[in-house]
Amino acid sequence: MQDVLVKGESALLDAAEAAPYHAAFAAFAPPPALSLETLYAPIAADLRAVDAVIRARLHSDVVLIRQVAEYIIGAGGKRLRPALVLFSAGALGCRGTHHQELAAVVEFIHTATLLHDDVVDESDLRRGNRTANALFGNAASVLVGDFLYSRAFQMMVSVGSMRIQQVLADATNTIAEGEVLQLLNCHNADVDIPQYLQVIRYKTAKLFEAAARLGAILSGAPADIEEGMARYGMHLGTAFQLIDDVLDYSGDEAATGKHLGDDLAEGKPTLPLIHAMKHGGAAQSACVRHAIEEGGREALPGVLAAIRATGALDETRRHAEAEAKRALAAVDPLPASIFRDSLVQLASFAVARDF
Repeated sequence: MQDVLVKGESALLDAAEAAPYHAAFAAFAPPPALSLETLYAPIAADLRAVDAVIRARLHSDVVLIRQVAEYIIGAGGKRLRPALVLFSAGALGCRGTHHQELAAVVEFIHTATLLHDDVVDESDLRRGNRTANALFGNAASVLVGDFLYSRAFQMMVSVGSMRIQQVLADATNTIAEGEVLQLLNCHNADVDIPQYLQVIRYKTAKLFEAAARLGAILSGAPADIEEGMARYGMHLGTAFQLIDDVLDYSGDEAATGKHLGDDLAEGKPTLPLIHAMKHGGAAQSACVRHAIEEGGREALPGVLAAIRATGALDETRRHAEAEAKRALAAVDPLPASIFRDSLVQLASFAVARDF
């Protein structure tokens, strides 16, 4: 993970890299009709197979494990991470069914992090539904999360690749480090952009990176292509999280399935807040600082006013678009295919979505 650590603010703020990328990658606004169903059409059969794997692998003789795991998996979600395994594998000509198994592994790891996240954050709403911890209690959520982690490792062993085990083990460890870093940053109004980006790279982007890399490994791609896919996933995951941070202060709760201002309530210093403190007036900066340090939603109106006055959401979107462009440059060398087209569309979707 060290190769993606941020050394200074410019690592996030540069709007574009010097490297050129294919002209078809330049536009980021997807067609209005682009939906996940449309985007996932090339991998629809694979996704059905992945769902079958998930259902089969969720089996346990312990009833509570089945109840909690099926509840959180069945609650829906974008399935971006398993889709990334499938698109990567398809773009590089992978054959067989191992990519379906590993897509399910990635979804299990992601779901385990959600279960643990909601306990740590004391969340009661996700994807428009009550969280598992709100329904079943914190202890059950943590322990079923542990079950999903361990089941994921059983599944990855069955693929029979030490390289794949290493990638997923490293990713899982890095995600855990990111969770702890985020915890340490909570209620700390002095977090700067490099520290903020490090949390994103560890906590969110690392699993995107691993998912994209897995397809390349399964396909036997050369090292430069594998690294390109990993960079694509890392930048895509970063862009995705930046847009999540925008939606926390601008999204429609019915669309996002989250309460407006959830990050603020938890005292998380995300980029919109960092920007508002840096570029707002003294009163605006003090308002945002106080809100981060105290948590809660009482200061949300004042924080939203500061965010609007400083253009913090537009600035955060600009950073997300820059990350998406870096992702697109990374997949430029891939051969033309419907799957590469899907990777391009996925980057567009990540930054243009409203949920």
